[in-house]
Amino acid sequence: MKSVRVVVVGAGVIGFSTAVCVAEALPFCSVTLLAEKFSPDTTSDGAAGILLPTKFPDIPLERQRRWFKNSFDHLLDIAQSQHSPEAGVMLSSGWQIFKDVPADKKPFWSESVIGFRFMTDSELKRFPEHKFGHAFTTIKCECSSYLPWLEKRFRKAGGLVEQRKVNSLQELSNSYDVIVNCSGLGSKLLVGDDKAYPVRGQVLKVEAPWLKHFIRDADGKTYIFPGIHCVTIGGTRQEGDWRLQVDEGDTKGILERCGGLEPSISKAKVLSEWVGLRPSRRNPRVEREVVQLQGRRVPVVHNYGHGGFGVTLAWGTALDALGLVRQCLHEMPLQAKL
Repeated sequence: MKSVRVVVVGAGVIGFSTAVCVAEALPFCSVTLLAEKFSPDTTSDGAAGILLPTKFPDIPLERQRRWFKNSFDHLLDIAQSQHSPEAGVMLSSGWQIFKDVPADKKPFWSESVIGFRFMTDSELKRFPEHKFGHAFTTIKCECSSYLPWLEKRFRKAGGLVEQRKVNSLQELSNSYDVIVNCSGLGSKLLVGDDKAYPVRGQVLKVEAPWLKHFIRDADGKTYIFPGIHCVTIGGTRQEGDWRLQVDEGDTKGILERCGGLEPSISKAKVLSEWVGLRPSRRNPRVEREVVQLQGRRVPVVHNYGHGGFGVTLAWGTALDALGLVRQCLHEMPLQAKL
């Protein structure tokens, strides 16, 4: 009989990555994943899924570098394996371009991607409004394939999956010994985090099989990411905007801006439009605490608030969350483990 009961709340890329890490590393734990929504209805499903980090202000750079490197290496192994098509993970090369030369020309993540270099003058010629750029190969992870693949892997490790809405941690206190909160924007209500806020993102999927290289404006608002079945173009970054309906003005703006970087976009057929709310915070929350629930002290591990960088950092923060779960188990009174 498995002795320690762990529950993971949330079925996006953070939730499933964390659940897989815990179930595979701690076979003596019984791990259950609970969520109201599963793929294809999660925020992760609409993400372009290109691995490209940002710098968070209050987290040691070394920790951020490790998060990214661990995520990159994990997905690189998949991209180079037989699982690549089923998992929706592929290598992707292209350019990140800047209107002004950034203060930090060589970002902290440059060593982790493949073949990082500055763009040449002749490469920059096709982007006359941009003065500087990075060229490199990274990974594109398409969550509409990756999440079902992770779920299979989780079940194979003995994990249990249950669809239900969790309204408060109180509901879980009697059934589980450790709670892992990967509820993204849901943490606003679930754990009363007023630092979590939505950043609305709208993207289009288009049919443009001739496009093979990604282009991303460094302001994060205009990007073209070719994938396995289609090309994702975007986008918007609207802070505090909860609207989930498609905005026609945004669609027009996306097509115009992307057409400015890649004129052939005007010949692409629009397959679908999608809106998602990135679960943002000033910094992702990857930490543990002990919460008093119905007279019991229950350890809670948090892993949420990655904003638009969930796919980029998922495996790295999942490994950190696993370490925090281990610490919780280590400090548990013996009778709880028996």
